[in-house]
Amino acid sequence: MSKRPAIEDFPRYGYLLEAPSGVVGVLLVIYSRRTGAAGESIFCNLSSWCVDLEFRSYAVVLHAVAVKRKDVTYINVSPAAHTRRAIEAVRFKRFCDGQIVFAPILSTWRSNVRVAAFAADAPESTLLSESERAILAEHAALGCRALVCVKDGVGYPFVLQRRAAFHRLIPCQQLIYCRSMDEFVFFAGAIGRYLALRAWPIFLADANGPVLGLIGKYFAGYGPKYFKGPVPPSLGDLSYTELAILGP
Repeated sequence: MSKRPAIEDFPRYGYLLEAPSGVVGVLLVIYSRRTGAAGESIFCNLSSWCVDLEFRSYAVVLHAVAVKRKDVTYINVSPAAHTRRAIEAVRFKRFCDGQIVFAPILSTWRSNVRVAAFAADAPESTLLSESERAILAEHAALGCRALVCVKDGVGYPFVLQRRAAFHRLIPCQQLIYCRSMDEFVFFAGAIGRYLALRAWPIFLADANGPVLGLIGKYFAGYGPKYFKGPVPPSLGDLSYTELAILGP
């Protein structure tokens, strides 16, 4: 966290709840800039919201201090089951209801598609925008797998993170970043074949139901995600969240 650049005057780490006895609560915040169709926006991933039991009545106060800016979109990508009712009570909305587990190698093969590992000095990187190159470079430095798919001279960026899902029982590749789920589905077959001998073949992605073109199983209610703010998050974009920065 200390190695990440500061975003304006926003907190670099988060907030503490302190009592005479010491620290009794914490809420981490991870700020980032995202560029979309509406221009540049500020996002904040809320993480590790935890308050000692005897001070639990102050948990909402701690949360309220952290989400006071109206120009910021706040997201919670790992809400504990017992916190979801409280999150919804402070007007957070679900943007993701579950996740799909799938094998991309089973998806449709697309002709004239090339997949390459991202490198800042590689010719494929010149096909991406400056902001996309930054996303791939920074996430690769965090240990994620950054890929560029090329079709008809156009580059498409993707980021994956190795993790273990379902109570750490199933190793998989978590989709961390794509421009849109439609693009990921289009290139899923090519990515699956490229990674067949390089990574675990099972993938995990956020979804709101079964996804046409991805062969697998959708789990409703697994890994729901919430947001509050002016810009609804996109499915398939977990860039600069705790999953990438703090590790799987």
